Amino acid sequence: MNEDKSARYHRLKRRAGLASALVTVAVLGGLLLTGASAALARAARVITPSPAASVALYVVALAAILETALFPLVFYRTFSLERRYGLSSGGVRAWIRDYAKASLIGLVVGVLAVEAVYLLLTESPAWWWLLASGLFVSAMAIVANVAPVLLLPLFYKFRPLEDDALRARLVDLSARAGVPVLGIYEWAVGDKTRRANAALVGTGRTRRIILSDTLLAAYSEEEIEIVMAHELGHHVHRDILVALVAESAALTTAFFAAACALNASWRGLGLASPADVAGLPLLLLAAGGVMRAATPLANGLSRRNERRADRYALTLTRRPAAFISAMKRLGAQNLAEENPSRAVLWLFHTHPPVSQRIEAARQHMPRAT
Repeated sequence: MNEDKSARYHRLKRRAGLASALVTVAVLGGLLLTGASAALARAARVITPSPAASVALYVVALAAILETALFPLVFYRTFSLERRYGLSSGGVRAWIRDYAKASLIGLVVGVLAVEAVYLLLTESPAWWWLLASGLFVSAMAIVANVAPVLLLPLFYKFRPLEDDALRARLVDLSARAGVPVLGIYEWAVGDKTRRANAALVGTGRTRRIILSDTLLAAYSEEEIEIVMAHELGHHVHRDILVALVAESAALTTAFFAAACALNASWRGLGLASPADVAGLPLLLLAAGGVMRAATPLANGLSRRNERRADRYALTLTRRPAAFISAMKRLGAQNLAEENPSRAVLWLFHTHPPVSQRIEAARQHMPRAT
């Protein structure tokens, strides 16, 4: 097959992601259809008669089963493949440490989420799905606000940006955009990845600019400025809020689909009641299917927002040459897929191809007279 390095990397990445999805469906479906999920729930109730404790025990057991089944694919997709294509700079011990932290956080959040869902199922059998979606949307909004100060520092080190000239330049840029920030930080990622990145994270009192050390080491001030102007464009156009609204709609639809599947199937699956935690794999399959089906629409919305943020950055800075050079370097350094097919773009890409973004920027270049 005649394809470039980035195309091979992304093809293998997608295959691993698809394999992970199929394994997840097979495990969850197998637990339901064989009665193993019901047996696991009964065992949890025998060990601890407390409803909340038995739900927690079931979730821990289910998470252990899924993690065991998925670990080889996760390791391949997030470590082996990254190392093979020169994107990772960290060792296996560091990867395992971060994986363990992420898994533990995910388990705690998962237990709390499932506890909330089954409490609502018990207390409000008819409307639990609507109440749960409202609860989850609220939680997402809170996480978006606190992530810069509580979650990101668990995995990365941050320190105030020491480059006074660059800091002043970015403060002036944010002032011109009308998006105040409470700090500008160097984001230490170089010991884990060779990718370069920048972001404007948080909202309100937690909003801050973070610049990866890999970006600071290799990009000019003009290039960093226009990358941040793009990020400011997302905040100016309230893209985070729009994305939250869109995700809320998808999440509510997913919970409704899960409720319909549960009402139609709980007797046939041998569950004690709709509030039997043994039905959790069914809820995950139904809700996950809806969220997966909504992904192309979410990707399309994201690509539209990215194009608009590009236009905003070019208008605000009037530096198309810096934008073009930054896009070329970021595309090469981060191994962006240069020419995805229309189907691949529709199904998997949240950003327009770099070639399209560069071509759009050329329209902002001064015309020769």
